[in-house]
Amino acid sequence: MPRDQISRYVWIVDTLTRYGRLTRQQLNNLWMRSQFSEGEPMPERTFYHYRRAIEEIFQIDIACDTRGNYYIAGDNSRQSRAFTNWMLDSYAVSNAIKGGDAPMDRVDIEDVPSAREFLPTVLDAIRNSHKIVFTYAGFNRSRAEKDIRYEPYFLKRYKQRWYMIGLKEKGNGIRTYALDRVKEMKILDEPFVKPEHIELDDLFGNIVGVTTSKADVRTVRLQATPTQAKYFRALPLHSSQEETIHDLYSVFTYRLKLNYELAHEIMGFGGAVKVLDPPELRAMVVTELRQTLQQYDGGEVKRDFI
Repeated sequence: MPRDQISRYVWIVDTLTRYGRLTRQQLNNLWMRSQFSEGEPMPERTFYHYRRAIEEIFQIDIACDTRGNYYIAGDNSRQSRAFTNWMLDSYAVSNAIKGGDAPMDRVDIEDVPSAREFLPTVLDAIRNSHKIVFTYAGFNRSRAEKDIRYEPYFLKRYKQRWYMIGLKEKGNGIRTYALDRVKEMKILDEPFVKPEHIELDDLFGNIVGVTTSKADVRTVRLQATPTQAKYFRALPLHSSQEETIHDLYSVFTYRLKLNYELAHEIMGFGGAVKVLDPPELRAMVVTELRQTLQQYDGGEVKRDFI
């Protein structure tokens, strides 16, 4: 699908999001002033096809009320809001740079692993519920694993990397794969049916990172300095975040499953964040810190926890 076609879809979603409700005439007037119109109005049939494509690709429903006003309908879930915001932010940045003839010597972009080669293939497989087969060069393997037959159920973006989550046929379990580690991929002419009980929020709703867990959800309490608290308010560690403000610090409470990525995320804040609860998470962080110190002082790592 051409890039400009996707940009047209995003323009419609962005415009309706900003204005709330618009008649076809109002939307057309705005369209005529956009970079996509070339001075021509949007035909009714074209708008109909765009609405269908937006619903199919992005799961965003453009509804029409009894007065002929079009608006963004559908669920207001965390997942839906996050996806729509990411899509609109990406669109806005792309168009700002492209449309403003940005001086590249003054714009510093982080170089991150790319998933653009296989992302459209995975999206197509998910949309049509077809199996894929691929080769994967994981970091923990000396050789690439070939001919992995897989049922892709979901896509997840974490720390600027794309991951697919689904069922690996050999092993009969849910597996997560980073798209930037995929070397070859093709869609098979074999349909699959995603089990109704497997949903993205059930797998990752109480997770920081991409490591799934069958552990119980725990109440996590973190003590943060006033400065760090401002960062948590601007960019929450997790959607379940709640804050209690004290004179010299804030306590942030979450509902999470404990995993390796959560512990390392907390360690990244250094002395600005302290784990209050649960004790198991404190122990995980303390162990990692002691093992880190051992790299510098050569001392023996003690396993008693504080």
